[in-house]
Amino acid sequence: MACVTGTLVLAGTPIGDVADAPPRLAAELEGADIVAAEDTRRLRRLTQALGVHTTGRIVSYFEGNEAARTPELVEALTGGARVLLVTDAGMPSVSDPGYRLVAAAVEQDIKVTAVPGPSAVLTALALSGLPVDRFCFEGFLPRKAGERLGKLREVERERRTLVYFEAPHRLDDTLAAMAEVFGPDRRAAVCRELTKTYEEVKRGGLGELAAWAAQGVRGEITVVVEGAPETGPEELDAEELVRRVRVREEAGERRKEAIAAVAAEAGLPKREVFDAVVVAKNAARSASGEGKGLS
Repeated sequence: MACVTGTLVLAGTPIGDVADAPPRLAAELEGADIVAAEDTRRLRRLTQALGVHTTGRIVSYFEGNEAARTPELVEALTGGARVLLVTDAGMPSVSDPGYRLVAAAVEQDIKVTAVPGPSAVLTALALSGLPVDRFCFEGFLPRKAGERLGKLREVERERRTLVYFEAPHRLDDTLAAMAEVFGPDRRAAVCRELTKTYEEVKRGGLGELAAWAAQGVRGEITVVVEGAPETGPEELDAEELVRRVRVREEAGERRKEAIAAVAAEAGLPKREVFDAVVVAKNAARSASGEGKGLS
């Protein structure tokens, strides 16, 4: 006799307006044997707003206990339980808890299905006014400045539209770093408090948006950045080559490696990039010397 396993259900939850909850969500909440929630208090508020009553066992499943709780949930699934996974907002496992559980369930040949729901990524893309035919989701950038620059540098020439999540208190630093790596004129959109009362979409160049964010921004943030334009080696002037080398150096690369990488990206001889850096360095020294003379 074949062993009957349960089903793992990933359910999307509202990112703001509770009225956006998918119709199937209420039925799954009421019928699940176990509801694994990123925040059980938020789950209670959601069920109250939807007017549903959960009869299954409710457990917490968040970043801090995800690794430890996954085996317990897999055991329940192999025993035939229907496990519903919900996060605070949006789809589980998309920059939220869930990936480990999905991977473990798949490994055990357990059925995994989903209740599609709201997504901050897709909503921000649709509202951004930027190309959406091809995009990539980059999640949250590192908190440390050097690591953040390094991650941005990895996608500096990415042609697809980029989507990021960011905390409001780090938004100005992130936009400034993006302006440094991608250029201040690269188009972007900051989507704030999506589907909520104070929803706002601020569009403009990265330099302009960084100056705006420096005044202080609140709420949940999704940043959409236009992909890199098509450029050939002839379009990269000496100033741009020097800027790219500087960005790499600030991210922790040695100058020799930074010059080699920029030359490879631009399709130019390393000597040409090296000469541009030397000229810029000498010009900076000369300007510094003139300043001292005047004083």
